[in-house]
Amino acid sequence: MQALDALLNRVSVPRLLEPAPTQEQRDVLFAAAMRAPDHGQLRPWRFLTVEGAAREQMGTLLAQAVRLQDADAPQAVIDKAQNGPLRAPLVVVVIARLQAHFKVPKSEQLLAAACAAHGILLAAYAQGIGAVWRTGELSYSAHVAKGLGLTADEEVIGFLYLGTPQNPPRTAPKEDVAAFVQAWTGL
Repeated sequence: MQALDALLNRVSVPRLLEPAPTQEQRDVLFAAAMRAPDHGQLRPWRFLTVEGAAREQMGTLLAQAVRLQDADAPQAVIDKAQNGPLRAPLVVVVIARLQAHFKVPKSEQLLAAACAAHGILLAAYAQGIGAVWRTGELSYSAHVAKGLGLTADEEVIGFLYLGTPQNPPRTAPKEDVAAFVQAWTGL
């Protein structure tokens, strides 16, 4: 697949089935992540792969976080959190590792980690792997961060769900680029 095809046509694929990406495909996914723009070459990211029975344990962690946030949470909300990681055969937790640096602010490091995640999504699309980036309130839960083993300088910035598309990916909408671009003519 041509790079421009992936850049112009990648879409989120939320309905995912087994099998998960192969090890060879994963190697490409994570190699693509490493090409993210990275001022200072800090590599301010890391990834956790969650699959098999670990997805159920992750679901338990998410359900616990729901209960901690709201002791009166409806059972349907708890069940949704519990079953969330089962929506794909592989979940990649994207973690920003924010470091004190004299030249690279933490906000820039966070953006670099997001670019690394986007690299994974583009590489997934290029290989025919279905992928969707999910966040939500539980992504930012201190309980979830602790359960996943994050350190004080780390934060979850998303969960990438990966697998075999249940249906062919939809066609990417064609955007009116001119609505988002304008020339600055100076002061």
